[in-house]
Amino acid sequence: MPAEEKHGIRLVSPRAWHGDFYFQEVAMPTEKKAKAIEQLKDLFTTSKVGILTDYRGLKVGEITDLRRTFKKSNIHYQVVKNTLARIAAEQAGKKQILDLFEGPLAIAFSQGEPNEPAKILVDFMRATKLTLGIKGGFMGDRALTPAEVQALATIPSREVLIAQVMAGIQGPIAALVAYLGSPISGLISLLQQRMKQMEGK
Repeated sequence: MPAEEKHGIRLVSPRAWHGDFYFQEVAMPTEKKAKAIEQLKDLFTTSKVGILTDYRGLKVGEITDLRRTFKKSNIHYQVVKNTLARIAAEQAGKKQILDLFEGPLAIAFSQGEPNEPAKILVDFMRATKLTLGIKGGFMGDRALTPAEVQALATIPSREVLIAQVMAGIQGPIAALVAYLGSPISGLISLLQQRMKQMEGK
């Protein structure tokens, strides 16, 4: 079967896959493309979470502002070419998100807290009144739907969760310490009250 050309990439023995061709063999890309693929592959491999967005409707300046906002939290936000990103994702073992590479696409890659990029994205849209289409994402080896990305944004940070858990643990401990630290007469009074309650049953 003769090879077919699509987006400058040679396809051999194409077969249907999500309405597109499945890349069984890819012609050797240029040095620049090879470097871009390798960089994206590294981002897909090392990131704990990635959020894929459609940036249509945003101006260059607005995308730059969003990129700067992400950068403050060490999150890399990059506009990507679908063909190269698809190859990089597949090489990185992220086949579960290959059907998301359609249309204008930018990806937020994060090695930090899983909920952070989603929260920053939602907060940015709320503050600027801008709308970005959330295509989905990935967390480890798991694909995320747009609804799951939205849900991620509502989860408190790790520090807040730890503080909430510690507060829940410290409450009973603080009460116990207060009882144990009170004068012995107070403890006796407490026991007497409890005995009266039991006698009244």
